[in-house]
Amino acid sequence: MSSRLPLAGVLRLGRPSDIWFKPALSVVAAVAPPNLALVALGRLDLAMYTMAGSLCALYAHNRPYAARARALAWVILGMLGGLATALLTASLTRSAVVLVAVGAVLAAVQKVLCDATRVGPPGNVVLTFISSAALFVPQSPDRIPGHLGLAAAAGAWAWLVAMAPGLLRPHGPERRATAAALNAAAAHAEAHVRGEDTAGTHGTAVIAVRAARQALSSTTGTQLTATHRALERLVVRAEVALAAPSDTDPAPLRDWARQVRGNRPVPEVPHLTGLRSELTPRPGPLWHRLHSLAPLALRTALGCALAGYASLALGIGRPYWALVTAASLYQADLALTWGRGVQRVVGNLLGVLFFAALVPLAHTGEVALVLCCLALNFGAEALIGRNYWLGSVCVTPMALLITEFAGFQQPGPLIAERVVDTLVGALVGLAAAVVVPHRKRVVRAERAGPRTLAATGSSRGRHPDQRTGNTTEGVRP
Repeated sequence: MSSRLPLAGVLRLGRPSDIWFKPALSVVAAVAPPNLALVALGRLDLAMYTMAGSLCALYAHNRPYAARARALAWVILGMLGGLATALLTASLTRSAVVLVAVGAVLAAVQKVLCDATRVGPPGNVVLTFISSAALFVPQSPDRIPGHLGLAAAAGAWAWLVAMAPGLLRPHGPERRATAAALNAAAAHAEAHVRGEDTAGTHGTAVIAVRAARQALSSTTGTQLTATHRALERLVVRAEVALAAPSDTDPAPLRDWARQVRGNRPVPEVPHLTGLRSELTPRPGPLWHRLHSLAPLALRTALGCALAGYASLALGIGRPYWALVTAASLYQADLALTWGRGVQRVVGNLLGVLFFAALVPLAHTGEVALVLCCLALNFGAEALIGRNYWLGSVCVTPMALLITEFAGFQQPGPLIAERVVDTLVGALVGLAAAVVVPHRKRVVRAERAGPRTLAATGSSRGRHPDQRTGNTTEGVRP
């Protein structure tokens, strides 16, 4: 059992993402103006709705800007759809049993859609936090349009914030992905020359080359620019180095990577005729992907519902925390789900201690409360790429402070409820993962063998589009 559900390495810190500061700064830029405007108007109680739109700025930072624009638009629409469903339900009933059931179904739909569309970090958890929290806020039908309007306006601002860097570096994501592929291929060639075990460097290079291919393939259907053609030729060189490391000189690859990362002209290399690039396979139809994720939907719905009902049975006033905890656990297989559960519990327990230390400062006024939330937003995104638990140390107090936008509360009950809901959500969520296993993914992971594990083991707890599978996902309340 200990070999299948290990503790070693689950809390190990990795290196931060190359662009860790981009989502961290983006979420601050997206959250600050709406919240400070509400403070000036004396309506900070409405900040939950603007936060719903602002947190969409966390998505799609590794995508080229054309693809990012589309992805963010869908994320904002999905956020509005979940929020609208939650607000309408809350206006029609105050039955906690019904609210938990609706929250569990929404969580399952959000999880499956995010996985099927491969939206990337932070995945479904932010959407689930928004819709689940909205379910337990008293609501009336006449206020729903205004609340949705605030969320939509903040979402539009978040879209602009996320797209703004494209004005200065229109090919930034593609350049970064190409540079990463070249550096990874060079590292593999160097390890091969030194006679070292190359399983890890090979897996890392494969992931990096595939990510570069995916970034460049997003231009399909549009007229390719000279920059994209030059980047494609460099990715081909990385693929050649990966296929024949013993015949590769790493120095040119490193040099090309340095030149690509800035705004300088992309180095021109001769086109290698007779070689076919490895094209990124197109995903199958959405319906087929959704159908294959049916066990995951059942597991998420079951785990979230049982976690919410267990929280209600214990007399917790905010069962959505247990629901969101369960929704945050589910990964590609049971071992990764177990690791996420351990990370979640450790991060949340440390986070409530951080909240206890921070709350006297936050309670000095509404401006201080907003500034504390902004600092925690930045800290969460800056740290979560190193390991999920480390980011959760900032996410947990941020989520607790958000509940105080409508008015300051006694910290003792908040802390106790959050601790209980974390433990309940993690235990029940893991139990649901055991009861409803995802057989296809388990078999595929077992067949992948030690090479895949060597390639992905060190990256557990980071962004899936940069590293492995369905792991860490940005800010997760």
